[in-house]
This record gives sequence, C-alpha cells and structure tokens, in this order.
Amino acid sequence: MPLTDVAVRTAKPRSKACKLSDGAGLFLLVATKGQRYWRYEYRFGGRRKSFALGVYPDVLLAQAREAHRVARKAVVRGEDPGS
Repeated sequence: MPLTDVAVRTAKPRSKACKLSDGAGLFLLVATKGQRYWRYEYRFGGRRKSFALGVYPDVLLAQAREAHRVARKAVVRGEDPGS
C-alpha cells in the first residue's frame, strides 16, 4: 500500500532504523534519531543498489515520487542513476 503524507509526517523513530515502503523500490528510511531519508533500491548489473533521493521534509512525498519515476526510467534505459 502506498505511503500517505500523514504516515510520512508522523513516522516515529524506533530502536532500529526502519523502512516505510511506498512500492517499486521507493521507501522512507526512518533513522533511530528521527531523521527521515528517501531512498530507491534497485538492481543494476545483477547487483542490488540504493539511490538517495533526499531528506524529508526538504523533499516531500510527491517530489520523492517524481525523482523515483525519473530514476526508474534511467534504470530501464540501462543507465545507473546512482553514478
């Protein structure tokens, strides 16, 4: 189920970092001290990679989804968005 703005805003830190998934590799990483990072996990060249999309609240949910869409298209074209 996709994330909502309310879920992103109210995400609380835990004893371990946790991932809140939006789907298709996009997730919000909530660190133990409360920082929230947008990440995109993908496979490129047979290896699992992660691409940073920004920090919440500087990058909102809609902006993260747009950056994710652009990065996914790059992977489909055979380009590594993380390099």
